[in-house]
Amino acid sequence: MKIQIDNLHFTYPTGLEALRGISLTIEAGEQVAIVGQNGAGKTTLVRHFNGLLQPTVGAVMIGDWDTKKHSVAKLASRVGYVFQNPDEQLFSRDVETEVRFGPHNLGYSKEKTDELVKRALALTELSSQTETNPYDLSPTWRKMVALASVIAMDTPIVIFDEPTTGQDAVNVTRIAHVIAELRREGKTVITITHDIDFCAENFERVIALSNGQILLDGAAADVFAQEETLAQTYVDPPQLTRLGKRLGFKETVRSQDEFLNSLKKSIDASEPR
Repeated sequence: MKIQIDNLHFTYPTGLEALRGISLTIEAGEQVAIVGQNGAGKTTLVRHFNGLLQPTVGAVMIGDWDTKKHSVAKLASRVGYVFQNPDEQLFSRDVETEVRFGPHNLGYSKEKTDELVKRALALTELSSQTETNPYDLSPTWRKMVALASVIAMDTPIVIFDEPTTGQDAVNVTRIAHVIAELRREGKTVITITHDIDFCAENFERVIALSNGQILLDGAAADVFAQEETLAQTYVDPPQLTRLGKRLGFKETVRSQDEFLNSLKKSIDASEPR
């Protein structure tokens, strides 16, 4: 489902102008990471997608819906939002009830709800924790409960707000697996992240915000190649990208495989014929 943003401005009641004329299109099925320093406008931007915030000027379209004309509850059928802090969205007595709430609230049949809940629990490795109170789980696993509760809603658009914050390496891998599965299903996945290495490994398009405006927008490799411009957002390119550049690689590398391939090419090119 396409997201269309036209000349979006947003000013908080305090007078702070958080977004200043943002226009962009996110096509159905795209995987997009939004990066930038604190206060750049990242969370303000994505909270317009599900109606939590409304434009001061401009318009946000989710498919053929103008967010100004639909409630947050209605938009929840199209946009799932996983908060940075899972404790802000968990409220049920056990994991299964928590995960079941979303699809049930959207009016799905019992059969479809059962299927979606089972799938979400399996994908997040929570199938054995259905009767556990979410607050008896560690913060890492509460994050997975929050993910499962949104995945079960089966929305065409899923937003992750800082998904790797406070997560260990094992759970970061689990989250990456969830994102990969959503990609295979054709979902539009959008993340706000300061974890630039996670961004590089899991997202094909990167939007860099600075002072409420788009500074860079394009394929991840192209954005990461613009180190000086990216520095204006106080974001460094991924570690492998920086290392590859210092080794003189022609390509902008983002992953271990790309790094090793470029390293092999560099070695082959330096060997005498």
